Amino acid sequence: MTHEDIKNSIASIKDFPKEGIDFKDVTPLFLDHKKIEYVTDEIAKFASDIDFDVIVAPESRGFLFGVPLALKMKKPFVLIRKKGKLPRDIESIDYQLEYGHSTIEVTKDDIKPNMKVLVIDDLIATGGTSVAIQNLMEKLKAQVVGQAYLIELEKLCDHKKLVGKFYSMLKF
Repeated sequence: MTHEDIKNSIASIKDFPKEGIDFKDVTPLFLDHKKIEYVTDEIAKFASDIDFDVIVAPESRGFLFGVPLALKMKKPFVLIRKKGKLPRDIESIDYQLEYGHSTIEVTKDDIKPNMKVLVIDDLIATGGTSVAIQNLMEKLKAQVVGQAYLIELEKLCDHKKLVGKFYSMLKF
């Protein structure tokens, strides 16, 4: 298995969800458990050099990569959800996306002050969601110490806005 095998498994859908967007669909990877194991192992290599307490991932594709990594690394996993999806006491933050705005939330009790956080997601484009997660963790007095993504859209990603060690497995 190689990075190129993984890259070739990702479907590109032109003009989705709107004209001008070339959507990267990671779901074909999940048809082959060896590909998910490979991706998880590659991200774990990056994460093994970081001192962190918890993995967080945004809804919904981030969950697909965050949970296997948490299991492999024997770390807790915390869900970052869209507004209105969490039943307990939450902290939230509003932010701008490439094509709209959104609100993300986390259960307050799941993130403790001074926790070191590793952020996992399937894709980073402009970094809007990533910066929102950073700001959300800061509101809870936690620190993002690393971020890992399966896909980076190189022309859009502004690394200057991101904190902690950074990893992207594939670049488009």
